[in-house]
Amino acid sequence: MRKGILSMTTAAAVMTLGLAACGSEEPTTAAPSSAPSAESSAAAAGKVGVILPDSKSSARWETADRKYLEEAFKTAGVAYDIQNAQGDKTQFQTIADQMITNGATVLMIVNLDSGTGKAVLDKAKAQGVATIDYDRLTLNGGASYYVSFDNTKVGTLQGEGLVKCLTDKKAEKPIVAELNGSPTDNNATLFKNGYDGVLKAKYDAGDYVKGPDQSVPDWDNAQAGTIFEQMLTEQPKIAGVLAANDGLGNAAITVLKKNNLNGKVPVTGQDATVQGLQNILAGDQCMTVYKAIKKEADAAAELAIGLAKGEKPAASGTVKDTESNADVPAVLLDPQPIFFDSVKDVVADGFVTKEELCTGDFAKKCTEAGIE
Repeated sequence: MRKGILSMTTAAAVMTLGLAACGSEEPTTAAPSSAPSAESSAAAAGKVGVILPDSKSSARWETADRKYLEEAFKTAGVAYDIQNAQGDKTQFQTIADQMITNGATVLMIVNLDSGTGKAVLDKAKAQGVATIDYDRLTLNGGASYYVSFDNTKVGTLQGEGLVKCLTDKKAEKPIVAELNGSPTDNNATLFKNGYDGVLKAKYDAGDYVKGPDQSVPDWDNAQAGTIFEQMLTEQPKIAGVLAANDGLGNAAITVLKKNNLNGKVPVTGQDATVQGLQNILAGDQCMTVYKAIKKEADAAAELAIGLAKGEKPAASGTVKDTESNADVPAVLLDPQPIFFDSVKDVVADGFVTKEELCTGDFAKKCTEAGIE
């Protein structure tokens, strides 16, 4: 478990150069400008390649990360290419090869697993391309920088959240099921370290009973539903579910609904997705963890822009790579627990809009939750 890591709220570098880069699934370049100084600045800048992992495990990658990264690169006038591997490890490597061939001087990746992530980072470094691990640390990958949230703290907040929800329900010796993230994702390991640190004390004291504990391959929500249905069949008295993100949480809630247990069994989550927040408003999910994706994207973009311009930006701290034992320069941000009465904080921050959240039957719930 990582301890003592510095957290940092970083705003994106705002550099108006009179140029605009256009991000799409195709490589993009800066548009010409009539201002000589802007032209020379753009010519000196490199190009940033970003590989997102998928759009299945979480909606955030396309609805939030892509948008915020594009905005930062456009504002800085830096050429960029953002593509999504859609969960395909071969495609992930193919995209990286194309980006390097097409002149990327900085490569930012969200790995699908550390093995393929390391292969891509090694190839990039061999070509003199600066590298950034975004959101997920590639173990033994040797990236130049790592930008994420304090993921052990994310798990701690989930564990503490479940404790709060079970306490509110006056649960006595509840059986707790753990629905963990992908075993190939280092973040899932860190989340589990965090919530197990909270729950183990409860198990050891005899306050809680440790129930089924299983990881979900590739964060696949369909598999999560199948896994949780098996859990509930084997242990029908499950009284709390530590689900590692909102997608897994919703899979568990779907099964609980079939058994008329939704709202009776507290379920956690993460990512503050519209679906997760609506589940909280409905009373089917007890909490989620909000990670201000714009701050994460802005922090990563600031590093990438600096590297593209030939600078050596500083990071606020380091994280220990548990495989290589190397200290990786890192920027880590603080997550926030979200319960019914704080859903409004996510809306106020602009991460989701009232219009997309407060639809249909949720309009009344939004009013009750103080969402304006």
